[in-house]
Amino acid sequence: MSLVWLKKYFSFESGRATAGEGEPVSLKTEQEPNRLWRQSAYRRPRFLDAIWREETEADSRSVYSTPEDRPLLWNSGYAEVINSQKSHFNEDQAVCCQISARKKERCQWEEAELLVSCDNDEMICQEMLTINQSGGCTALIALYLHGKLFVANAGDSRAIIIKKQSILQLSNEFTPETERQRLQYLAFIYPEYLADEFTRFEFPRRLKRKDLGQKVLYRDYCMAGWGYKMVERDDLKYPLVHGQGKQARLLGTLAVSRCLGDHQLKVAETNIAVKPFLSSIPEVKVLDFAKHGFLKDDVLVMATDGLWDVLSNEEVAQVVRSFLDDNRLNPCRFLELAKHLVYKARGTKNGTEWLLDTDTPASYDDISVFVIPLWDQNCLPRSGP
Repeated sequence: MSLVWLKKYFSFESGRATAGEGEPVSLKTEQEPNRLWRQSAYRRPRFLDAIWREETEADSRSVYSTPEDRPLLWNSGYAEVINSQKSHFNEDQAVCCQISARKKERCQWEEAELLVSCDNDEMICQEMLTINQSGGCTALIALYLHGKLFVANAGDSRAIIIKKQSILQLSNEFTPETERQRLQYLAFIYPEYLADEFTRFEFPRRLKRKDLGQKVLYRDYCMAGWGYKMVERDDLKYPLVHGQGKQARLLGTLAVSRCLGDHQLKVAETNIAVKPFLSSIPEVKVLDFAKHGFLKDDVLVMATDGLWDVLSNEEVAQVVRSFLDDNRLNPCRFLELAKHLVYKARGTKNGTEWLLDTDTPASYDDISVFVIPLWDQNCLPRSGP
């Protein structure tokens, strides 16, 4: 599974990578042709090529979506918006395609080919070094195959199914907070990863010198709850996992605990590598369509963290149900719904701020949204009107 393979088949990449599917931006002159550069140049999804190149104001945060006359598979909708000047480029990347594969003879399969292997991430490392690139990305993919939906996630994007009366979350975010015990266990097994600069223990607050010798609450890899320990000098070091919610950081650096790439990432002003704590293994969930009665308004919403930072599952579901009820006759309603969700999370600009309808801060991150209808007469069980 090389980087080229990932570009082709991953539905979402969200992070610090610059690769994509469309034509590259001309950042170099014609006198500097470089095949490797062309492979790694900044691009947007192929289905947006003719749209995102149009000139817009740098701070307008225009919402881009697929053209109405070129719908995606299953009449799915897609929309995106760039971050609020956090970076010059949109760091999300999306792909939508139909794939086919020829089945090999059973005797030709190697056992290693049937397993998800970390070696694939090492191949990414080699390719990134070859083209002198650094960075990493999270990934969220949805694959429909033989009546089943496979959702794989490594990072903090999210996929949920919204039905008329229920919500089904198909992925979990992997952050330093949600994977605290796994990270602490790694630090227990390999204390050299902490380079004598960090402590694996978690405390409710940063400890100070005056806490030495005092009993305080703490958590370790083997603990779901809190216990007490006597504060020692090593406990004053910066914690392996620090902060809560969206502010949680691994080694004070990264907000995710599973991703692809980031082989060169170091803690600021040190030579301490973050990669040993990062997992490239995705969580995979399988949904059997035969066991679910999907109706026409049931959809799969896939979005990067820019959406979920400001909207909950319930809020997104409320928007989806209301919008689809009001736009039943619109053949492009799933496309319009994707745009509507992006606009909702982006908010409106008020001076130098972006605000939601509730006058609370909107999302300043890149936002990418797929809305995929799950009821289709051609390939899904007919269970609705």
